[in-house]
Amino acid sequence: MHEIRIADTTMCSQENELSFKEKLEIARQLQNLSVDTIELPEIEDEKVDALLIKTMSSFVTDSIISVCAGSSEKSVVLACDAVKDIKNSRIRIELPTSPVNMEYTCHKKPAKMIEYIRSLVSLAKEHVDDVEFCALDATRAEEDFLLEAINAAQECGATSVTVCDSACQLFPDDFASFIATVIDNTDVPVGVYCDDKNALACAGSALSVLKGASTVKTSVNGNVTSLADFANMLRDLGPNYDISSKVKYTQLLRTVNQIERIMNKEVDALKAVTSISTENSQIHLDSNDSKEDVLAAVKAMGYDLSSDDEDKVYEEFQRASRKTDIGVKELAAIVQNSALQVPSVFKIVSYVINSGNVISASAQIQVEKNGMPLSGIANGNGPIDASFNALEQIIGSKYELDDFQIKSVNQGTEALGHAIVKLRTQNGIYAGSGISTDIIGASIRAYVNAVNKIVYEEA
Repeated sequence: MHEIRIADTTMCSQENELSFKEKLEIARQLQNLSVDTIELPEIEDEKVDALLIKTMSSFVTDSIISVCAGSSEKSVVLACDAVKDIKNSRIRIELPTSPVNMEYTCHKKPAKMIEYIRSLVSLAKEHVDDVEFCALDATRAEEDFLLEAINAAQECGATSVTVCDSACQLFPDDFASFIATVIDNTDVPVGVYCDDKNALACAGSALSVLKGASTVKTSVNGNVTSLADFANMLRDLGPNYDISSKVKYTQLLRTVNQIERIMNKEVDALKAVTSISTENSQIHLDSNDSKEDVLAAVKAMGYDLSSDDEDKVYEEFQRASRKTDIGVKELAAIVQNSALQVPSVFKIVSYVINSGNVISASAQIQVEKNGMPLSGIANGNGPIDASFNALEQIIGSKYELDDFQIKSVNQGTEALGHAIVKLRTQNGIYAGSGISTDIIGASIRAYVNAVNKIVYEEA
């Protein structure tokens, strides 16, 4: 069976500004999913990006870390320096091959562009063994020039090439025929990058694979072949065409949902529910169900949790199920809010809230910080304000409340409340979420969750 390689470009998207920790978490999720290559954009901040790549390489041991070298000699050197001590690393030389983009982007005529391709590929090859040449806007290039450019790259040491349909110029079958011509005239593996502007990227990538393309570039939420759609297609149709990939299909839904949460900057506890089948929607659990029953339901919903996350989910399930029965929506919210989180420096022990129309609201909260008990008492303009004031007293820091939302996970008088708290620091905005049948309790948990993220990143 022919194994198709998947190179994920999620972190190359220009639409999202990700923190250092968020980038590491996305890389960790992709590594756990077993994508072949994790692609990173061009180096912008030499020190920060080099540290990011070095940190990433400490746990990304099976996937290749691919760094874009830009379109200048200086950017090539920066990229090479960033990966010089990394075993599984690759440099990407991305240059336009259509007449309009060569003129507009690089201000070069075809002959000069061939020389430029040779120069940059040769420079990268001096520093790293694995060099990829990406022919941008290839479907609008003149065929003879495109083949000459690819041959020049491979003659100078490129170990693979990628042909990009950046402008969505061709229908999938025509693009596949176009790729077949390139493969017939090229001695190194050929990959494809299909823009999804016309919702044809997955089809174009799939037909190109049948014509011999070895690699497909994907993204979780970018305007390119969808990682989820392409991986699911390989799972369902691959055996019929003798093709496969290394992607762990059982973890696909959970991983994609987690990365989308990070990219969207907001925890949406119900996102996984949209992909649950009618059969799974019949899940009904209560406080009498065992840990095995709960984890079986979680697995049926498409999640594949670590043992630590299994313990966290069951602990949260026990707390929530004392006051309400648990269905699909509730269980999805529990998983999203208790699993896949940063370590809990602060843990809630207890809280007592006093409020009414004839007294000032007050909150007494007890937490543990790395096992050490702490407590705080504060008044406020309402029970939630009092609770947040008490938490600020305990934590010893005052954060700007950027946003606060309360939603209902389900319906009824015993519905689970889902609170979202966003705290602003000088380093950015940190979102935390909490669930409880008590909306004040959900708000307290959301606040503590956000603080744990702040403490984790500062550390």
